[in-house]
Amino acid sequence: MAGSVNTEYSTGVVLPVRIFLFMAECSIAVFDLGGVLIDWNPRYLYRKLFDGDPEAMEEFLATVCTESWNEQQDAGRPFADACASLKLVHPHKAELIDAWVRRYDEMLAGPISGTVDILTKLNSHRVPLYALSNWSVETFPAALKRFEFLKWFWGVMLSGEVKLLKPDPRIFKLFLETFAIDPALTVYVDDREPNVEAAMALGMHGILFTDAPALRTELIGLGLFH
Repeated sequence: MAGSVNTEYSTGVVLPVRIFLFMAECSIAVFDLGGVLIDWNPRYLYRKLFDGDPEAMEEFLATVCTESWNEQQDAGRPFADACASLKLVHPHKAELIDAWVRRYDEMLAGPISGTVDILTKLNSHRVPLYALSNWSVETFPAALKRFEFLKWFWGVMLSGEVKLLKPDPRIFKLFLETFAIDPALTVYVDDREPNVEAAMALGMHGILFTDAPALRTELIGLGLFH
């Protein structure tokens, strides 16, 4: 395998990398980030803000800063616009809404150690590593600052940068085209089944992540892990 790599993170988002694969044995690993390598959950922050009132916290996350609201930022909407529009509807929740961005780092509990151990070994064996994640470009730098392993990836594509969300097939196609990756040589790991199915539909080998031991077993079976 030969190729050229630009390892600079200008925005911490998309790294222009082209790979030339000459050997059929070469394999590539593509990882989702949240829920696979990074333990992210807004509850880590909002448990503190709701001072031990889980019912009030869950109501807030179900009716104010909802999953669908956050997905719009993952798709590229600026948080300034998102928070401003939400505060018009819920003015009494303004501080809690703003905390999503101001204290975002507190939603990141840490790395998922077993999976990062696998990533470490793949990296040590020079397996080409990539990341494809639904993540806002505004909040991703917080993760980039904390987790050194994010710099091991040959390329990273974020939904917020390209304004497409998984499992939309267009983001997978764009990912493969951007990094000139052969899907037949690629393993894709994600904790959401629709995303895995979308990757498989384009010819990648999909692995639905459940835990690190199961992932290790699958990668051994594929010859990527020894």
